Amino acid sequence: MAEQRRRMRLGELMVQRGLLSQDQLRIALMEQEQSNIQLGRQLVILGFVTEAMVRDMVAQTMGQEGIDLSTVIADADALKMVPEEFARRHHLLPIAFEDPTKLLVVAVADMFNVVALDQLRAMLGGQIQIKPMLAAEAQLEEYIDQFYGYELSVDGILREIETGEIDYQSLQTGGDEYTQPVVRLVGALLMDAAKRSASDVHFEPEFAFLRIRYRIDGVLQQVRSLHKTYWPAIAVRLKVVSGMDIAETRAPQDGRLNMHLCGRPIDFRVASHPTIHGENIVLRLLDREKSIMPLERMGLRLETLEELKLMMTRPEGIMVVTGPTGSGKTTTLYSLLTFQNTEAVNIMTLEDPVEYPVTMMRQTSVAEVNKLDFANGIRSIMRQDPDIILVGEIRDSDTATMAFRAAMTGHQVFSTLHTNSALGTFPRLLDIGISPDIMAGNIIGVVAQRLVRVLCPHCKGAYAPGVDERKLLGIKAATDVQIYHNVGCKLCSHSGYRGRMAIMELLRIDNDFDAMIARRAHLDEMRAVAHEKGFVTLADDGVRRILEGYTSLAEVTRVIDLTGRTS
Repeated sequence: MAEQRRRMRLGELMVQRGLLSQDQLRIALMEQEQSNIQLGRQLVILGFVTEAMVRDMVAQTMGQEGIDLSTVIADADALKMVPEEFARRHHLLPIAFEDPTKLLVVAVADMFNVVALDQLRAMLGGQIQIKPMLAAEAQLEEYIDQFYGYELSVDGILREIETGEIDYQSLQTGGDEYTQPVVRLVGALLMDAAKRSASDVHFEPEFAFLRIRYRIDGVLQQVRSLHKTYWPAIAVRLKVVSGMDIAETRAPQDGRLNMHLCGRPIDFRVASHPTIHGENIVLRLLDREKSIMPLERMGLRLETLEELKLMMTRPEGIMVVTGPTGSGKTTTLYSLLTFQNTEAVNIMTLEDPVEYPVTMMRQTSVAEVNKLDFANGIRSIMRQDPDIILVGEIRDSDTATMAFRAAMTGHQVFSTLHTNSALGTFPRLLDIGISPDIMAGNIIGVVAQRLVRVLCPHCKGAYAPGVDERKLLGIKAATDVQIYHNVGCKLCSHSGYRGRMAIMELLRIDNDFDAMIARRAHLDEMRAVAHEKGFVTLADDGVRRILEGYTSLAEVTRVIDLTGRTS
């Protein structure tokens, strides 16, 4: 009876959504009684709906995630864990394995096939968690054939390429992709980059070879060097899947690519640039799950977190996040906006480009082709009844003027600015052309931040700091203290670091600061007043993280100047 109710619910939901007529549902149910095939499959056989429609509807009905296997890149590590014969017999496909969390993501056609999932757990020894995702039945059969039928490791694919010829036509037509080893090679490299939590993948042609580098935790690491003969085919494949013109090799191009890696959707922003040795291609990984996090998970001091929340209670004004490129400004802005993203407010953004689509936010990409710049975009947004406005970056006088105008007319505005510190925001805005009278009373606060790598907890080594290090840390010679340095182990790829965290200084603008801004007070005076109010600088926050054992002195000094603490 429960199975029958579930079938009826699926059909009725499809009728309610307009995907199916009542007559079609009646026909399918009559056929289903005779054939004893699942209702979803029966609807596909009759041609009433597609596999994808059934998959998505079943997933929604059960509160589970559906997956389109055509966007998935095979994970060789996951496939090694489940024998092909087992996958075919139980009709499931391992698509990703996350080693740190011991999580195996498996595509299944029937979420109620408890026997298959139990047998899989037993075969894996019970130490590994299993996350099932719903896939279309026909797709599952096709991709079991593909994923198990071909070599998927980078070294194995390279050996395959060396012994065969590259069919450039198949790279462009997108036929049976897995017969072409270059397609699998590109997929394996992107999967490897996602598993290593890389933020960028660099393909850099030199005179005689191709260098492949990943940016991991803000630092570039070379992972492969391939002979130059590989590059034309790899470049063609990258350009085809990202929607770029393969015939254009002398002008820069931009593209986008969507893949399902490590059990979750990841977007890639792709950019090509001509060099003397050929086209340089860089892919930026946009992993929304890792990049947008709640404020509570950002590792902030409790005082800083409470101060941030207090600043966001102000209904109007502008909040500025500052720092160099790659310092996590976008992540912080999205965390702040997500904290306020409810049905009660209208959040509108102007970005260049939109990197992370977020439900309910009205997001707009600023582009010359749309004849929309930041200043004109703010004018247009002001007529859309916004409560909160995000301006991707204050670059010039027009953008700054419009952002402050929006703040003065009762809106909460968030934006970024390139300065070295929170106090450096005011001379920078003066330089852009914003008068002190406009700034005073309209700035909620300023957040300045940097990202530092976190020491691997499995291998970090403790030591007593020397005389010079104590000066930088502001520790007296008689104080007994130990700090940590990076060592390196298998779990952190022998770098000694795993992940990054934000070092932050927060300046809340109150009446005292407004008065100083209005009379153009010197930065030294502002700094003194800030310290009286408990202002914690980037250097202070960095030292706190060192003493707590989260990061090393070498890593903090790489991004923050601590020499001012020795004076």
